[in-house]
Amino acid sequence: MEAPRLFVVKKDGRREQYNRDKVLTGLRRSCEKRPVSEAQMDEVVAGVERELFSRGENEVPATMVGEKLMEALKRLDKVAYIRFASVYRSFDDIGKFQAELAELAK
Repeated sequence: MEAPRLFVVKKDGRREQYNRDKVLTGLRRSCEKRPVSEAQMDEVVAGVERELFSRGENEVPATMVGEKLMEALKRLDKVAYIRFASVYRSFDDIGKFQAELAELAK
């Protein structure tokens, strides 16, 4: 029996098959030199995957994947969250970055 396939719809409309390794690579970069274990990162990805696959849809927006990862990282490690958010949200000026930090500090 074949596992269900899930496609991620990118901002530009391209569709690509969900790639767990790609998600883990992004998490590893964000968690580099942080007290986050590989097992914790696997758990984050597994949780996000459960949510995505439980929707019963074969396509999800890339933004949904990113937001779910950020939610999990925010609970796990604030610094890793900011690292991930800065790339994911493409902070292009210090004001946006400071606003995110202020929100996190609340």
